[in-house]
Amino acid sequence: MATNGTIDQPHGAGTPEFEAACAALAAGELVVYPTETLYALGADARNPQALAGLIALKGREPGKPIALIAADLAMVMELVQSFPTPALRLAQRFWPGPLTLVLPARAGLSEVLLNDSGGVGVRVPDHWIACQLSARLGSPLTATSANLAGGVPATTVKAARAALGDAVAAYLEGGELGRQAASTVVDFQGQRPRVLRAGPIDEAQLYAALGQ
Repeated sequence: MATNGTIDQPHGAGTPEFEAACAALAAGELVVYPTETLYALGADARNPQALAGLIALKGREPGKPIALIAADLAMVMELVQSFPTPALRLAQRFWPGPLTLVLPARAGLSEVLLNDSGGVGVRVPDHWIACQLSARLGSPLTATSANLAGGVPATTVKAARAALGDAVAAYLEGGELGRQAASTVVDFQGQRPRVLRAGPIDEAQLYAALGQ
């Protein structure tokens, strides 16, 4: 059910554009949607065919994990084996927001989502369209940037469409993004948390939230 529709202004649940995007995701198709950082290319993270389509479209290199967004903390808990207390402190302090936590994945998640240690990167975004899409689908969404592998991450729907074209079922407008960097990424798979990518939340803020 390819709609190839673009929302001229941001719309939430109940609008025809949003409903079309939800239907596309449920049918295993791809959607471009806004987050608080950049536009993301979304697929149902529990649908293997949708994930295969995303990888084929992006030309994503094998072995590179795909981060997820979830509607809320409860959904994140369904994705991970464990949620260490320090990670929970950061989630309670910075979610919804631009913080991705890498945690040991629960069995059943596709290997294409995981790093070589079996971890999955996930966050609850501070953008109502992204959260509503995930909540409505009842599943986490992929949060890879809306561009071809090696390309420049899209900060506008126009740029995302130019890169991805009609292979994406729906493009949801969220205005011009990119005013802040991609999310901060913190890995909690080892004995101590490691910052894998610097972002809008700096190390001083992280350490303060952890009481260090």
